[in-house]
Order: sequence, then structure tokens, then C-alpha cells
Amino acid sequence: MKLAANGFGSMTPVSQPPTDAPQLFVVVDTEEEFDWSAPFSREAVGVTAIAEVGRLQAILAPYRITPTYVVDYPIAATDFSARRLSELAKAGDCHIGAHLHPWVNPPHLEALSARTSYACNLGASLEHDKIERLTETIGVGIGVVPRAYKAGRYGFGATTARIVEQLGFDVDLSVNPHMDFSSDGGPTFEAFEPVPFVFGHSRRLLELPCTTGFIGTARRFGRPLHRAASKLETFRGVGVLARSGALNKVMLSPEGNTFTEMRALTETLYRSDGVRTFALTLHSPSLKPGCTEYVRTAADRDAFLATIDRYCEFFCGTLDGVPTTPAGLYDQYVRPRVNQGDPTRTP
Repeated sequence: MKLAANGFGSMTPVSQPPTDAPQLFVVVDTEEEFDWSAPFSREAVGVTAIAEVGRLQAILAPYRITPTYVVDYPIAATDFSARRLSELAKAGDCHIGAHLHPWVNPPHLEALSARTSYACNLGASLEHDKIERLTETIGVGIGVVPRAYKAGRYGFGATTARIVEQLGFDVDLSVNPHMDFSSDGGPTFEAFEPVPFVFGHSRRLLELPCTTGFIGTARRFGRPLHRAASKLETFRGVGVLARSGALNKVMLSPEGNTFTEMRALTETLYRSDGVRTFALTLHSPSLKPGCTEYVRTAADRDAFLATIDRYCEFFCGTLDGVPTTPAGLYDQYVRPRVNQGDPTRTP
């Protein structure tokens, strides 16, 4: 499924002067624990990893980074996890957003499949009802009206754009540049870059894509070269390109990416492409050993957290970057235009 640009309504790039300092925000996909390789199930709703969020908070606090926990239904509907996040939010130690995993989010009207795990395939009515129920549950359980939305599995489409606008969200975090999820019915974001833009039909919202891009000597040919290499599975073309230093697709996440790769991506986007907003992303179950493929043991967890710490030290120290949040970037880039009388309607 190709995500047509017109699904966003009017799309206006955010102006980011080269004199601006780089800004870092952290987004945690805060969700139930489940086997990512198993079929989708409505019964896998454990949320025990929330007990570990203090470890992440302790890493981020010295850098004055306030993470945004985008929360899905099992997290918001479970007293233990909702109460823990509510405490953090009330103390000003985090922001809360919404994160839709349709297979565990009522109403349960769809058949479970890979295709319906992307909410943009559910039909506008059911997708709307699920996001609305999620938002209401976050309000009741955590006591917050979420301003940011992130589609689970990046399942964002033209219907989603209209729904998040209708339901009052200010920010979307669902676009993952250079990624193609169409092989099992999801959207493709191959044409997107990791830069923010304003969108909407009747009012302005801010899209803050994941920070995913190419590094290496052949990065200017990244999209077609990586696509061609991915078709050479027998010869492991993508791996050959990465090991040779020619081309490597990297996401700014400690899940499956090294500090060296994350630093190289950041420096390349900042110095060569003029990018000034960076999204560091991870999943909450990766904070507990045994819940994801990225963190199997306590030693893995410690290394995982150390990578986050090392990256934040690099960003806020070496790069002279500053912390921000998705809500803060909306207030910086979009709200001034609203207050200046350019409020409700996109051009």
C-alpha cells in the first residue's frame, strides 16, 4: 500500500535554519510484551516491563531529556502500568502519547492477520473507534489527554491522517522514512525524509518522522541501491554493502543499531543534510531482559542502556544539541503560526 502524499492534506516542510542547534527527543513505544515472531493474539497483554522504566528515566535525567511514552491499550487499561506512568507524568518527568496496536485494542471487530495489524487497513470507521477508545482509556487510566499519536507497526495511511486531525492530536510520529512495509500489506515510506513537516486538511498538525537514513560512501544513491541489494537475498547484498562501508540504512534506535552507526547517521544528517530534529526511539519491553530479541539477558539490558547514555552524551556534548519533546516542537514550529492568525486552515 503506497501512502499518497495527499493523504496528509497540504504538506509544508518546517523551516530549520542552519544556525539552529540540533534537537533530540525520545519516543518510547510503550506496549505489551509479546512474541514478535508469533501470530497476532488478543491474549498477549502482559505489561511487566513498565517496572523497568526507572532505569531509562535515570539515564535521560542528567541530559534533561523528557521522554514521550506513546502508550497502547494494555498499558493504559492495566492499573499497575497506568499508575506508574501517571506518577511520572504528574511529576513532569515524561509526556504521554497514544500508540495503537489494533489487535489488542477494542472494539475487536476485525479478523486477526498481518494486514489488519496495520490500523490503516481497518477502514476509517473502525480505525477511528479504536483510536478514540485508546485516547479515552489513556485519559481515565493515566489522567492525560495525549497530544502525540504513533501508529503501531507504522500503520499510518490517508484515513489515519484525517482521524488524528479529527480527534484533536497535535503531532504524529508514525512515518518511518525509507522503509517499505508493503510486503505484508503495510504502507511504504520510501519517498519520505527524516525531516518534520506540517500537514492537515482543516487544521495544522506536525509530523515528526523517525530518524532513519543512509550512511556510507554511496548514500546519495541510497534508496535505489538499497532496494536493488535487498532483492539479492541469496548473496546478502544489503549486508555486503554495509560491511564494505558503501551503504548502510540506520535507524536512530539502540534496537539493532550500534552507537557508532547512530553517531554516523546523526553527523551525516546534521552536517550534510541540514537536519535539526532527531528522534531516538525504542520499545518499552526492551527495558526488561527476555521480552524482545534486542535484550535477552541482564548484560544485554545494561549494554542497551549504556548505548542510550553514550548517544545522549554525544548529542548533548559533542554535538552541542538540546533536548526537546514532540509537544515542544509543535509549540515551537506550529503554534506560533496559529497565534499569528494562520490557524485553522492549511493553504
